Amino acid sequence: MRYGTAYSDLEADSSIFETAFRALAEGNSLRGTARIVEIDSETCRAWLERYARQCRLVMLYFWQNLEIAECQLDELWSFVHTKEANLAAAKLICQTYGDAWVWVAFAPLWRMVVAFVVGKRTQANANLLLQRVHHVSDGAIPFFTSDQLAAYPTALLATYGQWVQPKRKGNRGAQPKPRQVVPDDLLYAQVVKQRENGRVVEVSYRVVFGQEEAIEQRIKQSPVSHTINTSFVERDNLTLRQSNRRLTRKTNGFSKEISGLEKQLWVSLAYYHFVLPHQSLRVPLEAPIPTRGSGSEKRYSAVTPAMAAGLTNHVWSTSELLSYRVPVDFLNTIAQLKSLFPAWDQEEKLD
Repeated sequence: MRYGTAYSDLEADSSIFETAFRALAEGNSLRGTARIVEIDSETCRAWLERYARQCRLVMLYFWQNLEIAECQLDELWSFVHTKEANLAAAKLICQTYGDAWVWVAFAPLWRMVVAFVVGKRTQANANLLLQRVHHVSDGAIPFFTSDQLAAYPTALLATYGQWVQPKRKGNRGAQPKPRQVVPDDLLYAQVVKQRENGRVVEVSYRVVFGQEEAIEQRIKQSPVSHTINTSFVERDNLTLRQSNRRLTRKTNGFSKEISGLEKQLWVSLAYYHFVLPHQSLRVPLEAPIPTRGSGSEKRYSAVTPAMAAGLTNHVWSTSELLSYRVPVDFLNTIAQLKSLFPAWDQEEKLD
């Protein structure tokens, strides 16, 4: 009964298949993983396609109606095929490909990436990131923080802004055009960093949308944030670089195509959210549990980001993630999500 899972029509040994998945999710390169499990690199590349499609389906299925109270936004630099500075003029015009940014929306309470976009540093991709956040949330507007990138306020207004029809002044002339206004419950602040000689010497903040008193109240209610910050998403950037060889700095394991970078992100993020316990989320046990031999007692219960968000009640195994069969009812709605989550070969057309 492997139909509808990553194991469908798989002729290889399942233990080797799962080992290759863990190796890729832990930050090994594609060719390095192929050498570890002793398979051809092209076979490993085909397996990455299987892993990515399975992980994408599982995450899209579970990433629904999330009660996101706080959301931090950031961008992670990488490149595909060739660094931007080394692209020839013809390739630059064709956008194939150069600098590639991973746009990340992060929920600090659960240590969870709730949305990401791979592409150029453009307003269109900033808009897409916020549209994906809106899609996975329960409809309530989270408290947003970010750096000073100018694309975020425009994207937030495009996603959450309300259209109003201004009244006409007087009895003559055309009706004024509708305009977007900021809703009262949209709270957004930017972290402002002052640098000298490449080092951060002072950190402040700037309220962009909402009243400062309302933002201070949200901070007081937050179980994780005590100040306006982007430290959680910035720390997650390190996790992404460690678990994804294609994001490692000064590496020859970079992606040759934009789709390869996205596939690897689906794999590493699904593994991070469902399989890998997060140390900062662990819960103290009421009573320590003795371990075998002379080992120290177990004092904490392991918790993954998916468990913290209430999506599951246990740590998943690799085989459970790869064999999870997404309900047919959800699969029938995938076609409706093409504008938000296009197929691999359509990703580049968004930029």
